[in-house]
Amino acid sequence: MSKELEAYYNKFCEEKRLTRRHGNVEYITSMKYIHKYLKELGADAKILDVGAGTGRYSVALANEGYDVTAVELVKYNLGILKQKKSAVKAYQGNALNLKRFEDDTFDMTLVFGPMYHLYTMEEKQRALREAVRVTKENGWILVAYCMNEYSILTYGFKENHIRESMAAGKVNDAFHVTPEAEDLYDYVRLEDIEKINACADVERIQIVAADGPANYMRPILNAMDEETYELFLQYHLSTCERPELLGASAHTVDILRKVRKEVCRHDKNICSV
Repeated sequence: MSKELEAYYNKFCEEKRLTRRHGNVEYITSMKYIHKYLKELGADAKILDVGAGTGRYSVALANEGYDVTAVELVKYNLGILKQKKSAVKAYQGNALNLKRFEDDTFDMTLVFGPMYHLYTMEEKQRALREAVRVTKENGWILVAYCMNEYSILTYGFKENHIRESMAAGKVNDAFHVTPEAEDLYDYVRLEDIEKINACADVERIQIVAADGPANYMRPILNAMDEETYELFLQYHLSTCERPELLGASAHTVDILRKVRKEVCRHDKNICSV
């Protein structure tokens, strides 16, 4: 899939995505929870950003004084990240294989892009296990996902692609997106995330709606005056942990803690690999 992703991100402006109002909601929310758990680690925390894109998170965290390492698959994005001339140590790499790094190296690992593009359960489980492997015991792993209902409601019904998607086998009878590699994006439900987590030595601390309704409201957010937009941000941050809103958010962030390996959570009836 790397060639397809390379071509996609050569056209898609990842650099600007999180600076637009709807993307800014996702960024502000994610940073709130990154900082929440960094407080427990201290100023000398080592952070790994897997799928770092153009460095929106990694550069900001490095500028705050943290020791940040970034891994990005797409050369174009990696080039933009490096041009920022921050203290980030940036490498080209794949979330499925972090062999560059030894076990138990980082205090916090961010996986904010790879799960969008790994379209099989086996690949998602492998990516999570790699992130867990390089994270220290009791360290934090924050994983972002694109959610199924957002895709069904927007691309499926709002943009009127639902019948053709079902006819092509891209959406099943339970209205779950079933992509193939060429589709580039995958979308999950909360139960899918549970299945991914069951194959790694982690415990969930919390899961949050990274952008809540923001992606559904792009034109509305863009038309808001600044004071109303700030109120929307306050509303979102006050509700982003509410369980009834999680599944319909465009993105979620799953906040996990690495547990002792001897506390085995692997269930061969659940794990696909």
